[in-house]
Amino acid sequence: MGVVFITGASSGIGEACARAFAERGRSLVLLGRRTERMEALAKELAVPTHLVTVDLRDHAALASACETLPQAFAEVDVLVNNAGLALGMEKATSASLDDWDTMIDTNVTALVHVVRHVLPGMVARNRGHIVNMGSVAGTYPYPGGNVYGATKAFVEQFSLNLRADLAGTRVRVTNLEPGMVETEFSQVRFKGDAEKAASVYRGLEALTAADIAEVVRFCTELPERVNVNRLELMSVAQSFAGFTLDRK
Repeated sequence: MGVVFITGASSGIGEACARAFAERGRSLVLLGRRTERMEALAKELAVPTHLVTVDLRDHAALASACETLPQAFAEVDVLVNNAGLALGMEKATSASLDDWDTMIDTNVTALVHVVRHVLPGMVARNRGHIVNMGSVAGTYPYPGGNVYGATKAFVEQFSLNLRADLAGTRVRVTNLEPGMVETEFSQVRFKGDAEKAASVYRGLEALTAADIAEVVRFCTELPERVNVNRLELMSVAQSFAGFTLDRK
């Protein structure tokens, strides 16, 4: 059935993707920073699973982990490039440069490194599917979204450019662009402020991690002649903001 490599697999969308692909009997490479969570998840999933504990911003450790996958897991058929984060919602004049660096290092630099390590094998086998986790924030700006939105815009364009480079191969690339998903995302963004994080979703029905995992699985299980270039989805409780106007 093939190997599925999932980054950010210890919680949220990554964990839900692991469960969704395990239901199909797929072997899994789960990459994350929280070993205990991944070990507990692997025990639940009755499929072959290889765990990789690494901080994606450690490029040497990431390269080593990708280059030394056990033989049974070395031929990756699906990469779910899910790891990413937002930090803070301050405007650009007061935002933390450290937060900006962390978002760029994780959402952009680490993502392209994972692709670069996995892609040559897919091309050599002439099969595979890369699913990059984008966001509606890469299309629609909002106050405080500055660098986070910019990183997701990069992911969209990088995904489309990968498809251009891969013309003539059977390797597929999809940029998945969810709206609000109720996971630990806001807890991370607000640095553990549980009340502030809960207020983001209060009174509305956001998407769930399982919803996103089902869409990821759908895209990868379409006939091999079909490539979903980009797919945007939102909860029915979310729509588009109006323009900001500065009236005098």
